[in-house]
Parts: sequence; C-alpha cells; structure tokens
Amino acid sequence: MKQLPPQDISTAHQPGTPVTPSTARLVGVDLARALAVFGMYVVHLGPAADATSGIGIWVRHLAEGRSSALFATLAGFSLVLLAGRLEPRTGVAGRQAKARIAIRAVVLLALGTVMATVYGGVVILAFYGLYFLLALPLVRLRARTLAITAAALAVVLPPLALGLRSLLSDPISAALKAHDPLDRVGGVGVLDLLLTGFYPALPWMAFVVSGMALGRLDLSSGTVRRRLAVFGPALAVFAYGTSWLMSQLFEGVRSAAEVQRPSVAGKAGPEDLGADAVGSAWSLLTAGPHSGMPLDVIGCVGVAITVVIGATVLLDRLPLLRRLATPVIAVGTMSLTAYVGHFVLSPQLAGASGSTGAESPASWVPVLVFVVGVTVFAGVWSRFFRRGPLEHLLHLATTPAKHVR
Repeated sequence: MKQLPPQDISTAHQPGTPVTPSTARLVGVDLARALAVFGMYVVHLGPAADATSGIGIWVRHLAEGRSSALFATLAGFSLVLLAGRLEPRTGVAGRQAKARIAIRAVVLLALGTVMATVYGGVVILAFYGLYFLLALPLVRLRARTLAITAAALAVVLPPLALGLRSLLSDPISAALKAHDPLDRVGGVGVLDLLLTGFYPALPWMAFVVSGMALGRLDLSSGTVRRRLAVFGPALAVFAYGTSWLMSQLFEGVRSAAEVQRPSVAGKAGPEDLGADAVGSAWSLLTAGPHSGMPLDVIGCVGVAITVVIGATVLLDRLPLLRRLATPVIAVGTMSLTAYVGHFVLSPQLAGASGSTGAESPASWVPVLVFVVGVTVFAGVWSRFFRRGPLEHLLHLATTPAKHVR
C-alpha cells in the first residue's frame, strides 16, 4: 500500500473509501477534531451561560474551555503524525518533518496574528503556532516519556504561570508590551502567547504533549483502547470531583471565618478572597474553564482522551454511524478552514476588537447555521478535493521542506 506523504495528517482517510484499522483510527481523530470545532462554535456564537436553560446549559458547559483544550490536544496528535506515527522519523526524513512543522508553526503564528488584529485574542491560531515551535524538541520522544512529561507539565506549569502573573505589575507588563513587535501591530503579543492570553503556552503545553503521547500509542490495539477508555474518564472524574470537593471545603472554611471574625472594613484576609482570586492558594484547586490550573488541565486531558477513544471505537464498531458521519468527519479533515471561516463569515465576530468579540446572542440559531453549513460544505468539497482550501495552501507552504538534507 502506498504511504501517504507525512504532511497529510488530516486526510489520511477520504470519505467513501473502505475503512481499515489504520485508517479508522485517523478517521476517529478527524471526528474528534470536528467536534472540537463545533464546540468552539458554541462558545463563540452561542448564548452566554447565564442565557441558556435545559440542555443548552450542558452543551455550553461541556464546550466552554474543553473544546479548545481538545483542539490543542489534537495539535499534539498531529505533530507526531507529521514526525512519524508510532516510530519517529530519523535522518533526512526526520529533518524534513521538523522543517514542515516549523513552517506550519510560522504560518499559523502569522495568520493568527493577523486575525487577532480584527477578532481579538480569542483566536487560537497564533498560540497553536507557538505550541508547534515549543514542541519541536520533543517530537522524537516515545509515548511513555511524553506521557510522563505531560504529567509533569500539568502539575508544574500552572502554579508557575500563576506565580509569574502575580508578579506582573502594570508598569512591568506595559514595558514588556512596548518592546513587543507582535503587540505593536495589534495582534497577540509574546507575553499573551506565553502567559497572559486566552490559551497561554505555559500551562497549555501540557495539552499538546498529552496529544503527542496519545498519538504515539497504537489505537488499533484492543488493550490500548480498553486502558484509555478507563484512564480518560478517570482523569476527568478525579479532576472535576476534587475541584468540587475543594470548593465545598473552601465555602465551609470561609463561612466559619465569617462567623468567628467579621471582615474589617477596607481590609480582607485570605478567607475573604474568592476561590478564583489571583494569588489565592485556593485558586490552584479550581477547574474552571480557561483557569489553567492543574485540575483544569488534568480534567480537560481526560475529556480529550475520552472523546478521541470514544470516536475511534464507535466508528470502528458501527459502520453505519461512520457512513452517516462522513460529512462531519470531512469537517475534521479541514478544521483550519472551518475554524477561520466562522470568524470571517460571522457578523457576530466580524470587526470585533475585544478579546471576546461581540455580545453573545440569545439564540442557538447562529451555531446551528454554522454547524450545518460547514458540514454541507465539507461533505461536498471532500468529494472533489483532497484537502480543504486553507489546508491546501498550508500544504503548498511546506513544500520547501523537501529540499532539506
């Protein structure tokens, strides 16, 4: 069987072709990637959490923070597909793979910076590019080493990021931004990319490295699938369960403190701070969306593993579902086009200068319109073209990598 070029990471399976174990696991990743895109549609185009009710509350809750974390985890998965699926490429092939990754990173960083000047810091692409660059030294590591590294990053980086942010006074931050070329052009600055943005690399690299570890595993193995089917949900239950228990403990401690010693006007002790207050030790035990705390990272990784292994197993076991989901899978093969398109085509996001865009609508109609629209577009496009529009341009940009020796 002819091996596809290493850069074809999201189109290893084409709709309508027979599914083998090797293609099925990539199709599952494409489905997971499509779900991540739809989740970001919910966050960017759907009603705010306080404007939803019923099932809408759960949809918003599941998408908030977790969809972008799933997207970042799948970025790590894509990296190992570029660098060598189960066995890292070495020699000339390895150097060419690293060159492709570096070129993609620069293109995404540039595209994300341009988009951020229009749509604000909520655009993830510049962060995505930085993740790729930071992950380059890790692309030859084995699954076990990557998993251990991801666990260490999840525990160490969030407190480090919290401590650094607490040290950043307004004058220091302003001075750093004044000398930041990315910030001066109106995009997401280096400080935002690393520490203070929506998806800062310092805590978020744990997602990327987790995805790299996941990508190095043989997802066609029944043993690996069973272990991940237990491990993913267990991580999520541990993280969110612990966070909930700690929040109850925090409320109990604060209530007891208020009874014993009323707050002095103009002064606030530790018990008067909210659990999410910057600098509060309690904030390290929270798992709120985009908090970047250890339990948030661990919980999101657990959800990402669960989604990927669930999608892989379902598509492998249920051929009818795979056929029905073909247009959705096609969205996953052109996720860059689908992601950029919802910014460009949405009146709600067009021209937004703030980090969160325009005011949230009170209806789910925009979300449904974009989900249905991009699914139809991707399903039709994939019948005639191998790659999505932006994916094709990104592929062309990486062609100079073949000259690396």
